[in-house]
Amino acid sequence: MRDVTTAHPVQDLDVQPTPLALLLLGREADPRSERGVECPGDLPAPSDPDLVERARAAKEKLGNKVFVLGHHYQRDEVIQFADVTGDSFKLARDAAARPEAEYIVFCGVHFMAESADILTTDDQKVVLPDLAAGCSMADMATAEQVAECWDVLTEAGIADQVVPVSYMNSSADIKAFTGRHGGTICTSSNAKRALEWAFQQRESGTAKILFLPDQHLGRNTAVRDLGMSLDDCVVYNPHKPNGGLTAEELRNAKMILWRGHCSVHGRFSLDSVNDVRERIPGVNVLVHPECRHEVVAAADYVGSTEYIIKALEAAPAGSKWAIGTELNLVRRLANRFAPEGKEIVFLDKTVCFCSTMNRIDLPHLVWALESLAEGKLVNRIQVDPETEKYAKLALERMLALP
Repeated sequence: MRDVTTAHPVQDLDVQPTPLALLLLGREADPRSERGVECPGDLPAPSDPDLVERARAAKEKLGNKVFVLGHHYQRDEVIQFADVTGDSFKLARDAAARPEAEYIVFCGVHFMAESADILTTDDQKVVLPDLAAGCSMADMATAEQVAECWDVLTEAGIADQVVPVSYMNSSADIKAFTGRHGGTICTSSNAKRALEWAFQQRESGTAKILFLPDQHLGRNTAVRDLGMSLDDCVVYNPHKPNGGLTAEELRNAKMILWRGHCSVHGRFSLDSVNDVRERIPGVNVLVHPECRHEVVAAADYVGSTEYIIKALEAAPAGSKWAIGTELNLVRRLANRFAPEGKEIVFLDKTVCFCSTMNRIDLPHLVWALESLAEGKLVNRIQVDPETEKYAKLALERMLALP
């Protein structure tokens, strides 16, 4: 057999990797994006049997100097070291409520750590154990794309009627854009209130909302909670000229939805709902509002991560539930409520973790904690003052919602 590895010598070609390739390899950072780089230190081996003890020892050494936040979607090996758990905004507020903590270690993704930095004091330092823990949804709206969108709205003659409402799952740049243009931030829990507020900011009957970056949350809130029709909504595609929309379509719309979505929640389908109802008679289908509209319409219950947890806490023993949200949380809830006789399954047959959230693992957490314990600040997330000013303004508008 011919040795194909030596039949044709490989020439040393002078080919430089593109910025996108470097991003995908985790070797470069784009300041306008949620993507980042691998941490620069030497991580402990994932097989190290002493990882748990090393994390515990480093955390004890740091004492009150460190406050560890754990998002609900984190894996159990990380959650066990969290001082508090919750969704992104709850955790950012928890961090702000602990001004004595010098270090905030955020076990979540990049935009969450940015929000924590915005809401905490200048003396506090927010650390993300792995800078490559980003968010595909937040990546779907860059500052340049949104600025171009605003130009399109201006050319269509409707910019003065539009109020931006940005989901918490967005970069600091997008939050700052929202603040500059008189808009507010929302979470999946208060999206209805945020939209009602936004419509009141312009003359009745002419107000429009630019909803960033998750089209599904915007559409579901407008149609399900505010009684609008699907025809009131258009989708702005930043990869097409003028967003793929005519000026007339923009003028007729009430909701201009950014073409973004969650890679986890977007995978659930109507077939998933129908299939689980066939497999488990009497099952209650409970989904997150980031799911597609047809999934939300077919579900029995719809709500935020906190809503899902509270619904299962209040559920009667023996009840059956199919949950449409991230698998780490679903599995944790299934284990938690199994002793109470509650059957909890993942809505889809296919296992699906949030891949970027799962980048925060025990080796990264150990490395971050041990580095801080040795006096070395690593992977700090810091929002520049100008961006922070307007992003905080948008966040404060949300906090002031009735």
